[in-house]
Amino acid sequence: MSGATDWRRLDGKVVLVLLILVLAPLIPTAGVMLIAGANPGLVGAMSGMWAGAAAVLTGIAGVDWWFTTYRISDERVELRKGALSRSHRSLPRDRVRSVDLTADPVHRLLGLSVVQIGTGAQADGELKLDGIARPEAERIRAALLLRESTSDSSEQADGVLARLRPVWLLYSGVTMSLILAVWGAIASAFGSLSELFTKFGLYRAIEEQFLAVPLWLGIAVPSLGALLVGVLGSFLLSLELWWNFTLTRESSGTLRVRRGLLTKRSISLEEKRLRGVELSEPLLLRWTRGARTNAVATGLSDNKDGSQPDSKTLLPPAPRGEARRVAAEVLGEDRFPGDGFAGHPRAALRRRITWALLAALPFAAAAIVFAALGWIPVGLAVAVVVLSAVIAVAFGIDAYRNLGHRLHGRYLLSRRGTAVRRTVALQRGGIIGWRFEQSVFQRRSGLMDVVATTAAGSGRYAVPDVRTGDGLVFADAAVPELLAPFLEPVPAINTGDR
Repeated sequence: MSGATDWRRLDGKVVLVLLILVLAPLIPTAGVMLIAGANPGLVGAMSGMWAGAAAVLTGIAGVDWWFTTYRISDERVELRKGALSRSHRSLPRDRVRSVDLTADPVHRLLGLSVVQIGTGAQADGELKLDGIARPEAERIRAALLLRESTSDSSEQADGVLARLRPVWLLYSGVTMSLILAVWGAIASAFGSLSELFTKFGLYRAIEEQFLAVPLWLGIAVPSLGALLVGVLGSFLLSLELWWNFTLTRESSGTLRVRRGLLTKRSISLEEKRLRGVELSEPLLLRWTRGARTNAVATGLSDNKDGSQPDSKTLLPPAPRGEARRVAAEVLGEDRFPGDGFAGHPRAALRRRITWALLAALPFAAAAIVFAALGWIPVGLAVAVVVLSAVIAVAFGIDAYRNLGHRLHGRYLLSRRGTAVRRTVALQRGGIIGWRFEQSVFQRRSGLMDVVATTAAGSGRYAVPDVRTGDGLVFADAAVPELLAPFLEPVPAINTGDR
């Protein structure tokens, strides 16, 4: 990569990306119009206008490519773009913390990558080079992260920390967020094709079939079908997101994640920015003894690129033991310190059962109203009320059992949640402040939430519903120099009664 300080253009094939993206929907759209009975002449005219618009847009993209240049010098990474309105963006090279590579199917077809260079700052801390030849993108990434010149330097890896086993993709079937994403996409497609379905009488056929079978069967079969479609769709989505996943620790002090079937992604995380890890266990995934491992790092938002909420993921859904092993490897511990938590007062149990019963109240009230109106049998209403109460109490007990906190070496450990149980190991040195929150009901029970604030991850990590005195002592023990000036000596606290 000679002439690294000279201004360079993106790869010229990037102009074809827009052309392919614009023309790709033309064939299926014309096909649907012909199936729906549209005039072939109208379809041909529409196709011609579409192709003309694609040509115009490609010309505009060509002008944009001509006026887009970048430069990587010893001091800065710079990008200039724009024909009529010029912009010049610049990042200090010594502040570069990540170089992420992405290649969707069109970019892969043309041998290109999108290079996203970040400094870790949340605002104006990123610079994107859309359309770099793949070998050149890898050299840029290695050079910037290894702090070397942009010559033919090659990356060196200390070793692979984790590699996805295909059987782990089965955990996607019990990942509710993926199932909901699948049905969101299906609902959107149904909305777009609603007129076509109406024309062919699809909705009327479904209604006739529903009325022709018993009510329980008309509800059970579609529900089972929806579940199976959601599980299959989530598996396929997980296959696209996580295929060929590898987590590597590199000699540059960087953790690198590579993944993707159709769209290849390479995400870098400088270990200096790492402030801890989070073990996330959604309810269904936890029941199958699965978990995922996330990074808690500065400059890494929960939704880094908008469409992909997994920039912080160090390990996708996998067996819990593997998730804990990866977390320990990243933290530099012999094992993940996710056991031996201090318990919480019984008042915390009462609070969780109370909130769970309040959440179940609308279901019980609806059953009572339906029974009073004669819409459902009284016995069924009683069963719904009892079942709602039992489930609510079970969830409240589970939420209480999942509460826990402790200190382990240089880490603060906190665990909470039932729908999603989260175990966070946060570096005590990364805590920049404390917040002590107490509602009216907590005050009556002598409880408080101790919230550690940090510049990493979500910015706040809470230890909920601890005794007021215990919470202050715990915070002082975690970061003594931070809270000590505001505390007065108190007698030893009796922790025998929980």
